[in-house]
Amino acid sequence: MKVLVINCGSSSLKFRLIEMENEEVMAKGLCERIGQAVAHFKYQPKEKDGLDCDIDFPDHDSAVKKVIETLLDEKVGVISDLSEIEAVGHRIVHGGDKFSHEECLTDDVIAEIDRCSELAPIHNPVNLIGIRACKKYMPNAHMVGVFDTAFHHELPEEAYLYGIPYKYYEDYRIRRYGFHGMSHEYVSKRTAEIMGIPYEKTKQVICHLGNGASISAIKDGHSIDTSMGYTPLEGIIMGTRSGSIDPEIIHVISKKDNKTVSEVMDTLNKKSGVFGLSNFLSSDIRDISEGYLNNNENAIRAMNTYVYSIIKYIGAYVTVLGGADSISFTAGVGENSALVRKLVCDRLSYLGVVLDEEANKNAKGESLISAKDSKIKVYAIPTDEELAIARKTARLAEEHIKNDSQK
Repeated sequence: MKVLVINCGSSSLKFRLIEMENEEVMAKGLCERIGQAVAHFKYQPKEKDGLDCDIDFPDHDSAVKKVIETLLDEKVGVISDLSEIEAVGHRIVHGGDKFSHEECLTDDVIAEIDRCSELAPIHNPVNLIGIRACKKYMPNAHMVGVFDTAFHHELPEEAYLYGIPYKYYEDYRIRRYGFHGMSHEYVSKRTAEIMGIPYEKTKQVICHLGNGASISAIKDGHSIDTSMGYTPLEGIIMGTRSGSIDPEIIHVISKKDNKTVSEVMDTLNKKSGVFGLSNFLSSDIRDISEGYLNNNENAIRAMNTYVYSIIKYIGAYVTVLGGADSISFTAGVGENSALVRKLVCDRLSYLGVVLDEEANKNAKGESLISAKDSKIKVYAIPTDEELAIARKTARLAEEHIKNDSQK
């Protein structure tokens, strides 16, 4: 079975075509700056020259159309007919409390995703555009939605409830939902496999550190707590997001700067995090790391506060888990920043964490970076959300194909 994975962001669309029999990537690419004056298209097929060019993408519908046309192109394409793509897996950022696993994208499911748009106003609407475009251009393919929130669906009540009147949960479903679920699930499963411990018998802390970042506590194969909450703003300090703050701060800034709540929220989402802490030096940890090593006081302030927020959550989650077998770093920063991993691990010595300095510096791909005498194993593990989506999509599509054949 060939599965096309579609991951629509606010102004981007990542895609990957995978032959699931051997999980071989046939083609992958990225549509960037969708809706802007000049957009960009990257496409790389297996064993062929790819494309890297500016292009006009007025909306996500046009991006989907271009992806399909390119996959079918005589020179750079990898399929000869659309019927070869049996299923399309869509990343859906927010599934609310309705979806605990992947779903076939029926009209009812799509309507529920639309209702969740108020919880993810930047992402769910464009996810829906991608779904509708794929249904239009590939009407015979099985459409499957894979939800970023689903892995955290089984959080215990004490972990997902906030200390506010219970009626707000009953009436408006205000609760912790968590995000990056596909990444946390994929990395925690890989970590268990690498350790040679049954997934159902592990205690893990997963640190998904990218521009957006979250930390999760995984016990016996289930997420039991996670740092992002009702929205992706809560939790550790991120590239441009503040992470958890005292809610009264919103009121104070609104009053003193004469801003609306929406304007303050925009600041917390887009002008805070390491970007704000570094006095707007950069939101990119690579730049912050360079400044940190060069004794730039703005970078040092941002890095120290960023790392402090991470170790607080790790410490809390080791407590929630009652101990941990492993800590895994993943995503752009987690996989690639030896400095961040070192600064974090150096502050976890009280847990018996001992970093292998050379292994950490030279980590590439899936790497054990803790020393032999470390009481908790520490790993750097690349995440693969697209493969996770493809696996779930193929499994559900195969079930429906089998059921259809038996009717």
